[in-house]
Amino acid sequence: MRIRGFEKVTEYAEVDFLLPVRKTNYSAGYDFYLPEDVVLKAGKVNIVPTGIKAYMQDTEYLGMHLRSSIAMKMCLTMINNQGIIDSDYYNNEDNEGHIKLLIYNLNDHDISLNKGERVAQGIFYPFLLADGDLESQKETRSGGFGSTK
Repeated sequence: MRIRGFEKVTEYAEVDFLLPVRKTNYSAGYDFYLPEDVVLKAGKVNIVPTGIKAYMQDTEYLGMHLRSSIAMKMCLTMINNQGIIDSDYYNNEDNEGHIKLLIYNLNDHDISLNKGERVAQGIFYPFLLADGDLESQKETRSGGFGSTK
């Protein structure tokens, strides 16, 4: 039985890049490697593809964090501080669950990131439900970014 993990999205299935991995026995995060070269425009929010989708249990989410070394050395930040990838984002009809990063370039010049560079890390987190939550009406996910209202 599969519990949690990563797969390449169809668009990047034939691209040679690593699936996310933990670098040490005690690392919390799985390092995400870029599947292609990316240029981050100065003073802009840039949507950066990872080529990856993640599956997990219903009461878990994948928190996406910019690697601290990238943030510090290159003066970059994730516009939403932490990306939250819900379990029902996996294989959604809009974008197959492709995890993309919203990176803001704080510089006054463009920044280039190279294919294979470790740019972010994903951490699986459990979450709790409030009393009465299971009785309330829920929507069914119908797409990717901003699909739940």
